[in-house]
Amino acid sequence: MLAIPVPFVVSMLLGLLAITLYAQLSRQGKVASMFLGLCAVTTSVVGLRWTFGLGVFSIAQPILASTIPIAAWYAFTHANRDLGFLPVKHFVAPLLVVISSVTQPWLALPLDVLLTLIYASYGIALIRFSSKETALINVSLGNWEGVKKAESIAGWMLIFSACVDTLLSLDFTFNQGGFSLYILTAAHLILLPVLSIAVVVVGINTPVSEELKPKQMDSSSDETTSSQIMTSERAHEITSLLDTKIRQDLLYLDPELTLSKLTRKLGIPAKQISIAVNQVYEQNISKIINGYRIEQAMHSLETSQDTITQIFMNSGFQTKSNFNREFSRIVGMTPSEYRKSKAQHFK
Repeated sequence: MLAIPVPFVVSMLLGLLAITLYAQLSRQGKVASMFLGLCAVTTSVVGLRWTFGLGVFSIAQPILASTIPIAAWYAFTHANRDLGFLPVKHFVAPLLVVISSVTQPWLALPLDVLLTLIYASYGIALIRFSSKETALINVSLGNWEGVKKAESIAGWMLIFSACVDTLLSLDFTFNQGGFSLYILTAAHLILLPVLSIAVVVVGINTPVSEELKPKQMDSSSDETTSSQIMTSERAHEITSLLDTKIRQDLLYLDPELTLSKLTRKLGIPAKQISIAVNQVYEQNISKIINGYRIEQAMHSLETSQDTITQIFMNSGFQTKSNFNREFSRIVGMTPSEYRKSKAQHFK
């Protein structure tokens, strides 16, 4: 059947993407590459199970599938926020899947229901997490919004997978699995590629970290700070130091500037910087840094004949779309409109 080779094609493409990403970005793309590799192996096992029907693949597939939501959760919520390793509780669900898969011939535990719950739970958790104002320690500040959107997309993809599992169960119940192969193939064509792209977005927007100061980057100290109420005086002191350092060293011109880099520059824990900025400016650190960059771009638009492309690149932005969006948000008009208005003003 034409549907049978599809998982192998998807697996090959994901594997090639994983190798390419790791070869080009090395440490920066390590987490994303590992996730892509996991997806590639899982997809190939799906193909092997439906092609050969061997029992070992029937056991391996749900076990591998159960690790994908946990791996996605780690890629989004831990790797780029310096939260360390995942707590042990995240490994309970895959362990239950292992037990259920191995004992399926005798106990017939509700494996499909368990997998559906795992995907749905992590999907909802990712969507909720993406909506929170949390500090992305290692993600380029100009790309926070893109990474948060990727988190949300990943969450919806996990929920989509839970719906697919439900659909498969219904097909086996009422149609003896007559459409299961087509459902599974279509699902893998959508789910894993989109989920992988979302993880890659995080990987390519995460610069290679310098040596981290354990005390500054310690997640437990950050969590402690987040639970405390920062005084107004301390918040203004931190934002004043931040403003001075940013303007003095032109830190905003670094397109790969991250919160962890600011921590090393100021000697202040990342969580404290994030809390202070939110408290004083009622905006996250990403929007504040983009504000400095737009200020630089406005000056260049007024005083130089450089193209808009040259200007956004020289102002610390990585993409023109992000530059245009932030410029319109802050100034209320496009860069071209701003340049024309200033040109008319000086005539």
